[in-house]
Amino acid sequence: MKLHEYHTKSIFSNFGIPITRGRVASNSGEARLIAEELGGRVVIKAQVLVGGRGKAGGIRLAKTAEEAEEIATQVLGMEIKGLPVRKVLVDEAVSIVKEIYLGITNDRGARRPVLMASAAGGVDIEEVAAKTPEKIFKVWIDPLLGLRDYQARDMAVSMDLPREHWKTFGIICRGLWQTFQNQDATLVEINPLVITGDKRLLALDGKMVLDDNALFRHPDLADMRDFDVEAPAEVEARKYGVSFIKLDGEIGCMVNGAGLAMATMDIIQHFGGTPANFLDIGGGAGAEKVAAAMRIILEDANVKVVLINIFGGITRCDEVARGILSALDEVKPNIPMVVRLVGTNAEEGRQILASAKLLTAATLAEAAELSVMTARGGAA
Repeated sequence: MKLHEYHTKSIFSNFGIPITRGRVASNSGEARLIAEELGGRVVIKAQVLVGGRGKAGGIRLAKTAEEAEEIATQVLGMEIKGLPVRKVLVDEAVSIVKEIYLGITNDRGARRPVLMASAAGGVDIEEVAAKTPEKIFKVWIDPLLGLRDYQARDMAVSMDLPREHWKTFGIICRGLWQTFQNQDATLVEINPLVITGDKRLLALDGKMVLDDNALFRHPDLADMRDFDVEAPAEVEARKYGVSFIKLDGEIGCMVNGAGLAMATMDIIQHFGGTPANFLDIGGGAGAEKVAAAMRIILEDANVKVVLINIFGGITRCDEVARGILSALDEVKPNIPMVVRLVGTNAEEGRQILASAKLLTAATLAEAAELSVMTARGGAA
């Protein structure tokens, strides 16, 4: 889950990271009032969860409160990469001497978080990493010890940061680590962290990505979710506790268990097919959840066949079968279904499905091959 800049910078401030003064506005009148409070000269920043806002005209300088109102009117009517701009951040304009990149994420290879910094901030850090990786400096953080003061100093020295800023830079690095750790983030990023004309270090922009699996510990953060950036089907799936990710293929998948779902997608591709989604109904899924999952899959117009692969342990196969029939009665699809049921009450489940004349298979390989043939028009 991604957070907007204004949410992120507010959280940064709570952990001692200096940020620019500003507030969010949802209309041009509010933008003018905020600009007046900040002295007139402000930056209007579109709040959308995509990159490239500046190039798209979503970040603009206003020299007066009146100009801020005019620009806010224009920006609030924009769409950037298909996402509507519903709010703008009105920030104080500062004189920038130098831009720095600073971020923390998980290094899965090293099995620990990594702090990254670069004097080449203010631009696409992925481009810097690809073309000039020597400009990005890294230190790995022991999660039991946390970020040490010497690590922040080493980073400052590596970037040739003026010594007068070392202390503040250390405070910012520690604040970023505390944010990453306490908020269960997978990424926290300041780009750019700037040295201003009056020799301050300020977070000019902020980005946070949270671990969805930890949101139950942070209901306040969960309330900050922006549904504009998410596929409607994924939003609907979350309501029923279903893990769903839309893909570009033509074989819809409904599986119980993330590992089994990945294996199902792999074997579909092995037989030359393309999965249309990742969908895990989880353990103990009842008829209502199964029906909801089926509706979500069938909303995808690209789906030509649905492969249902259920291993009945906690999940009862007869419950899954009832859910399938419930969904079929409600949605009335005109595409074939291939079902593989194994485990608890599998025989009862197969008997329930026999009345619906669904295609069945005894093994996963057989089910996948049959699904691919059916999608290509080779089975009925």
